[in-house]
Amino acid sequence: MATYKKRGYKPKTQEEKVDALEQHSTTAGVFNTLDESASKTEEWAVKNQNYIMIGVGLIAALVLGYLGYQKFIAEPKASEAMNEMYKAQQHFDQAVNATEKDSLFNLALKGADGKYGMIDIINEYSGTPAANLANYYAGMAYLNMKDYKNAVKYLSDFSSDDEMLGPIAKGGIGDAFVQLEQPAEAFDYYVKAAEMKTNDFTTPMYLLKAANVAFTLGKTEKALEYYKRIKQEFPASTEASNIDVFIGRAEASL
Repeated sequence: MATYKKRGYKPKTQEEKVDALEQHSTTAGVFNTLDESASKTEEWAVKNQNYIMIGVGLIAALVLGYLGYQKFIAEPKASEAMNEMYKAQQHFDQAVNATEKDSLFNLALKGADGKYGMIDIINEYSGTPAANLANYYAGMAYLNMKDYKNAVKYLSDFSSDDEMLGPIAKGGIGDAFVQLEQPAEAFDYYVKAAEMKTNDFTTPMYLLKAANVAFTLGKTEKALEYYKRIKQEFPASTEASNIDVFIGRAEASL
């Protein structure tokens, strides 16, 4: 076995000479291998330098192109879309508080006086935050107008992590499916709405809706689970005020 020798040490015995020769051969072999690998790498780099430069140039162009697009096209377009949507938002807000809602919801959807409606925003500014938000407004407008298929369509195209809007959009799809007499789909969306964000408003509201639909579907144990969760986790909520009645009904059905 090779042992560490001080610098300048000269082997004396035949065994030490053989050992020294082996170490020298091994070290030389390693360096030769490294030299060969480095040479091959250099040769490959020289041979393919044009392709390498083209690749680096393409990456740089893509990065700069993306940054330029975001700065000079995407951001101004997003800002313009939000400005264009202002009047449609006003019509929507007015419709929510009005007695005659349908006409105002129609204005919110289709626009008026040369101003864009939500559908125009979706089509003209696709991919912008405004277009995404317009899907929410359009879906809720159609839901209020009892056009449930369009409500499902537009609300399904809306996505948000907002504490309220996200769950309400999912719950709106559930409401539409109830009206379309598709309770299984309604149940799934109510559960999604309840689980999306936990808060004292949307969570107990959609837990109750999910529980009621579950009860009608014969999923009594699941309904009871949701009823009890409302009682335990959200005792101050509106939904908890009569929850014992629902719990009693579900327990009696088991």
